Amino acid sequence: MNETTAKTEGAALLYELHGVERRYLKGAAEVMALRGIDLDIRAGELLSIEGPSGSGKSTLLQLLGALDTPTAGTVHFEGQDLSRAGEKTLTEIRSERIGFIFQQFNLIPTLSAADNVAIAMAPRHVSKSTQRERAADLLSRVGLGERLDHLPSRLSGGEQQRVAIARALANHPEVIVADEPTGNLDTKNAAGVMDLLVGLQSAGDVTLIIATHDPEVARHASRQIRMRDGRIAKHATVA
Repeated sequence: MNETTAKTEGAALLYELHGVERRYLKGAAEVMALRGIDLDIRAGELLSIEGPSGSGKSTLLQLLGALDTPTAGTVHFEGQDLSRAGEKTLTEIRSERIGFIFQQFNLIPTLSAADNVAIAMAPRHVSKSTQRERAADLLSRVGLGERLDHLPSRLSGGEQQRVAIARALANHPEVIVADEPTGNLDTKNAAGVMDLLVGLQSAGDVTLIIATHDPEVARHASRQIRMRDGRIAKHATVA
């Protein structure tokens, strides 16, 4: 049993998913993205969700990140049923308790690195000075203290992803949900991003949930699940 597994084995349940399904209409056809998912996630875990394109891993991440709700089944976050929550509640959870890292970075091209981080704090009515101070601190933590005023177009792919990580941390989230966070990066930048994320999780700052197709990313996890055709096909705890 590795150190992270030992630490989280007795930790409180953060997520409880029971019988989760997600169906979409694509034209006249119904697409089953998730089929009867049962999954518990404990606070402090580093969980990887693997699988090929179309396996359902990104859909599952959207549910865990309160970006979507299931068609059937329940998704509980710290005891609260997200599947029955209103949009106001989901918005509050997304802005205050969950940080999402997107594969495409989703930075605003006309804003500086610091402003891309600061804007995440705007819905919480944080003062402009506090936003700027926290953005500068977070960007320094991810090695971009000298890039505060750079636009995304002046940053490398790895630097843009670090800005996205800093933005995800802006509101002191309990959870970081990352969708293919290294998918657009070269080997060196991918390793740097993973070192940063794993360091945050190991320090006890966050629970980290990563969807990936890369075994080099998944090997960092204390628990791994593999998805196929909308189901969990394999579930393993790393010894």
